[in-house]
Amino acid sequence: MRGLFITFEGVEGCGKSTQLKELQAHLEAAGHTVVVTREPGGTPIAESIREILLDPDNTAMGATAELLLYEAARAQHIHEKIAPALQAGQVVLCDRFADSTTAYQGAGRGIAPETLRDLHDIATGGIWPHVTILIDLDPRIGLKRARNRGREDRLEREAIEFHQRVRDGFLRLAAEEPDRIHIVDGNAPIEAVSSAIIAHIDTCLAPRSTP
Repeated sequence: MRGLFITFEGVEGCGKSTQLKELQAHLEAAGHTVVVTREPGGTPIAESIREILLDPDNTAMGATAELLLYEAARAQHIHEKIAPALQAGQVVLCDRFADSTTAYQGAGRGIAPETLRDLHDIATGGIWPHVTILIDLDPRIGLKRARNRGREDRLEREAIEFHQRVRDGFLRLAAEEPDRIHIVDGNAPIEAVSSAIIAHIDTCLAPRSTP
């Protein structure tokens, strides 16, 4: 793949969407062609699956069905949007990706790591982020922010213990893959978080810009 795949991860309300837009503006100002997308979603089919996954009325959804729906949305997303953009040499910024599934359905729901790895391999076809920004935040703070936005989605309604397991899952991933996953303090002011992310991405891009 000729492009650069950058993902944003973190608990609910950590500020991913805001920071993704800040990075998008910075990269476009520097002359990069940027594709912004999200998971679950990013394509019409995947967005339809997103509605099912996040609908707070779908309280009967089992953990296995939830996992398979996320992976199905991801497979379509890769096929229709992410892979073509990377092949064209573009920078893809994605709000959540497979690390979220590992944290939410793995650490949060207790699904076995080997099951997650196998399904990730199938859904992604081997396409994986070059760089991941993990905005770390106490889930109590994040949920308060998220709930201030309005109606809670199905995952936001989970107990705080679930969200703490998710945060722990993200931090374990970062410890296992420090070269890919860069942790940023979500408690810092928005401008400070943005500056830290941009500085890190500029460092990652520098070798690619060298003739």
